[in-house]
Amino acid sequence: MKHRKGIIFLVPLILLFITIVVFIPLKQALVFEYQNSENVLAYIPLKKEQTFKIKYTHSIHLSDVLESYKIIKNGNIQQYELMFEDFAIGMPSDASEGETFEELDGKYYIKNMKRTFPHIDLRIGQVRANHKVIFLSNEYLLSNYIEPGTWVRIKARKLSIIQQLKGVNIVET
Repeated sequence: MKHRKGIIFLVPLILLFITIVVFIPLKQALVFEYQNSENVLAYIPLKKEQTFKIKYTHSIHLSDVLESYKIIKNGNIQQYELMFEDFAIGMPSDASEGETFEELDGKYYIKNMKRTFPHIDLRIGQVRANHKVIFLSNEYLLSNYIEPGTWVRIKARKLSIIQQLKGVNIVET
């Protein structure tokens, strides 16, 4: 009889533990959500490396643009550098206050940026943008994981096991 009471007591505890493990967000990640729905399309698990870059081909002057970001303590995304090759439409012509502007090997850099965002909205290029995320020196073409033309919201947040299963782990594919 005591054995049955112990099992009856353990079953709800085991179910509670499984529920917590599966549904509670525990894994920190850089998340690519469908629009602003919190529906995870893809993600990059984060550990100590809290920086990433977005590289794309500018639609007008057809040269590379490289935006460098880091995740800061409050979970926001901070842009700290911008590299581009042309002063065409849509590109800055100088640095803002506190930033530095440099030209090096035919490329232009704005450094010491402290532009902070809760998220980044991005439409995955359909024609020539070739949006890539660079993480730990590896480049990942976003159109391999997310349908071209899709509007995604990029942000840092914790994911549950269920959310991880619904999205694509970009680093492990």
